[in-house]
Amino acid sequence: MASGEPVEVAPALGSMKKLSRLAFIAQQFGYEYADVRQGGGPQGNGYVMLLVPDPSPQARERAAQNWARYPNAVDGGALPPLAPAEVELLKARITFDITTMYTSKQLVVLAGVGAVPLAVPIGFLVSAGATAVVVAGAAWAALMALVPVGFAVNRRHRDKHAALLEGAGFTQVTDQEGRMRYVPPSGQLPGHGNPFAVGT
Repeated sequence: MASGEPVEVAPALGSMKKLSRLAFIAQQFGYEYADVRQGGGPQGNGYVMLLVPDPSPQARERAAQNWARYPNAVDGGALPPLAPAEVELLKARITFDITTMYTSKQLVVLAGVGAVPLAVPIGFLVSAGATAVVVAGAAWAALMALVPVGFAVNRRHRDKHAALLEGAGFTQVTDQEGRMRYVPPSGQLPGHGNPFAVGT
C-alpha cells in the first residue's frame, strides 16, 4: 500500500472477520474497501478483496498521521488499534457485497452444477449401472429442492446487514454491473464502476 496503487488481498482463510479487520487497517493508511469477489485462496474458492486509494483530504491526513505514528507497520510492527463499530460496518458491507455477488438465476445454475459432484457418488455408492443413474438423479433433485431454503437464508442475511448500513447513513445504489451496493455517506462507490477493472 505504500506505493499508492490499488491492492488485491486474498488471505488463505478469508473469513469476514479477517477481511473487515484488514479493510479497517487499510483505511488507516489511506485506502478504502472497494469490492470483494471469489477466486482467492489456494484452491480459488476463497475471497479476494480490493482496496483502492482514498483520495479524500481526510484520508490523506489520517494516512500521514498513521505512517508517522506507526512507521514499522510495513515490516509487521505495531498497527493502529481497531475501532469495533467501524470494523462491524466494514463487515456488513463486505457481507452484503458477497450476498449480491450473483443474481438468482446465476445462483440456481451454480447450485445445479455444484450438486452434481455430490449426487453422482451417492448414486454409485448405493448401486451400479442404470439404477445408480436414477439414484444420482434423485439425490440431485433432493439437493436442488434445498435451493429455496438457501435463498431465504441469503435474503435474511443480506437484509440484516442492509439495515445496519442504512442505520449508519449508507445509501443503496445499483452499480454499472447491475449489482446492489451500498455507498458510504460520501455518496460514491470507491473505485467507481467495476473496481476489479482497475489495474493492480
